[in-house]
Formats: sequence, structure tokens, C-alpha cells
Amino acid sequence: MENLLNHYQCDIKGDVQAALTEDLLDDASKGELGSSPSDFDITAQLIDDKQSCRARIITREHGVLCGAAWAQEAFTQVDKSLTLNWRKADGDSLNENDIIVEVSGNARSILTAERTALNFLQFLSGTATVTHCYSKLLQHSTTTLLDTRKTLPRYRQAQKYAVVCGGGKNHRIGLYDAFLIKENHIKACGSIQKAISKARRLKPDTSIELEVENIDELHQAILAGADTVMLDNFNNKQVQEAVALASGKCKLEVSGNITDERLLELASTGVDFVSSGALTKHVKALDLSLLID
Repeated sequence: MENLLNHYQCDIKGDVQAALTEDLLDDASKGELGSSPSDFDITAQLIDDKQSCRARIITREHGVLCGAAWAQEAFTQVDKSLTLNWRKADGDSLNENDIIVEVSGNARSILTAERTALNFLQFLSGTATVTHCYSKLLQHSTTTLLDTRKTLPRYRQAQKYAVVCGGGKNHRIGLYDAFLIKENHIKACGSIQKAISKARRLKPDTSIELEVENIDELHQAILAGADTVMLDNFNNKQVQEAVALASGKCKLEVSGNITDERLLELASTGVDFVSSGALTKHVKALDLSLLID
């Protein structure tokens, strides 16, 4: 997964530095964490500064791991002398009580980094896990699961990476890499035809997707030359009608009210894509714990 992570150009160092600063410096503090972040952790100071220990991070439920690089960075930024032995890697399936990583070194440092490391692991593993669950429901179909731009601010790249770790595909990274013409764009442009024509003139080699709300708008989108049409809140009967109409003319994506049951139903329609904002906006953290031996 390392090469995949590099593709996203995540600011892992910056993410972790901001999280540690948030955890260790109060608003009135000035300066930086410096070489001994544990000095700002008043609870860790209850422990002898020379005491060493070994700890392990385990999972208390099934899931898919994501976020190892962020956790590694959290421990490293707190104390470069800490040793980490990763037993699992991003994209790996996790069973209850699996050991994810073993950490050894200064006890103060381990406990200071604990929450920041766990926050990243739990958050990104949660995204990867729900994506994996959804992807499994589509695995015997030709339908591809896509994410959306409904991500947590600042963590777009990280969550897009987590989706891929879980077996999904990225839709758009941002507003710059593909057209997605929605209801308000169409109204502002004047019509579906005008919106698509202008998009073709503006960026001839860029994919154009247009959202429609009924079969009549789908007809217009096909005639205007859309590459992909998003069917917004179509019922299953309407989706089947749309698949027959669009065959060989454009790709179709379904969005809105995506549930486990609906995914199974949509997989049988032959639609090309299903997109779900829930993968990244309804994040349920994976239940992980750090335990000292």
C-alpha cells in the first residue's frame, strides 16, 4: 500500500503535527512542542522519565486496517527512539483481538502519543471497513463502488486513500479533475445541452458527468453527449429503465439513499457505478485499544 499512499500525497507529517499540537498545547501556550512533547503531558509526568515499557495496539472488532503511516508518525514525532513492530498493514483484514502493532521504549512517550495514533487509526480504519462491507455486496456484479467529496475538511486525501484500502474506487478527488454538472449548474447555465456544450469547449479531454432527476433529463443528457449520467434518487424500476436506455451510449451512476439492501438490488440492475457519501461522512471509528504489557 506504500506506493498507493504516495499517489495521494497526504501531508502525514503536517496532519500529525497539528493533532499533537492540539492535544498538548493550550491556547495560551506559545512556541512549539520541541524535542520532548511528553513534557507537555501532565499525566505522563506521573511516570518516571526513565521507565521503559512494551505495549500493543489491538482491535476489539472485525475490520480493515488503514492509517498505519499516521500512527507511525505520531509515535515518531513524540519520540524518535520508540520502536514499532507492525503486525498488520493497511488493507489487511482484522479479527477481534488481533495485534496490529507492538511499541516499545519510553513509557511516557508511548502514552503521550497513544491517543493521537489511535485517533488516526480508528478514523481511517472506520472508513476502510465500511467501504469493504459495501464492496463485498457488489463483488459478484459489474457495479463499482465510488466515494464522493463528502469528506471531513483537511482529510480528503486520507479518506480517499482509506476508501481504496477498503476495496472501493475514488470518484473525483476535487473540483478540478472532472465535470459533475448538477441541478444548480444546469439552472445557472440555462439547460442540460448548454451546460454540456460549454464543458466540452472548456475542457475537451475531460470527463463530463451530469446529474438527472428523471428519465426525460436522461434522454437530454444522452443526446447532449454526457460521458456519465448520475441517477439521483431513482427507484429500482427507474434504474432498470435507465440502464436499457443508456446501453452503449453512456455510463450510469446511482446515488442517494444507499443501504446494504439497496446495494444488492442495484447490483442486479447492471448499473455501472454506485456512489455513497456515507463511506466518508458517516464515519464510525473502529474499536482499537493500546495495552501496556
